[in-house]
Amino acid sequence: MRSVGLKTLKNKLSEYVRLAAGGETILISDRDRVVAELIPPRDTRAPLVSDTVLAQAIRDGVLAPPLDSGASLPERVTVAPLEDVLGGLGEDRTER
Repeated sequence: MRSVGLKTLKNKLSEYVRLAAGGETILISDRDRVVAELIPPRDTRAPLVSDTVLAQAIRDGVLAPPLDSGASLPERVTVAPLEDVLGGLGEDRTER
C-alpha cells in the first residue's frame, strides 16, 4: 500500500492508476490526512464503463431490467425500398 499527496497524484496520475490497475491500493492524502483510496476494480465489476453505468442505474432504480430477458428482438421488416418511399414523397410534393 502506498500513500501519495494530492499534488503529486495530480502530476503523476497515470502512474498511480497503472499501479492500482496492477492490484495495489493507493492512499490519497491532503495535508497528511487520508481523504480517499485508489483501489483496483473488484472482480465483480464489469470491464466496460457502459455496463457498469447501466448496472448502477438499475441498482439506483433509474432503470428497470427487462421482464423477460430471454425474449428475442422482433425481425426487422422492410416495408418498401427506400427509392420507392423517396419517390412517393417527391410525387406528393409536386402535387401540392
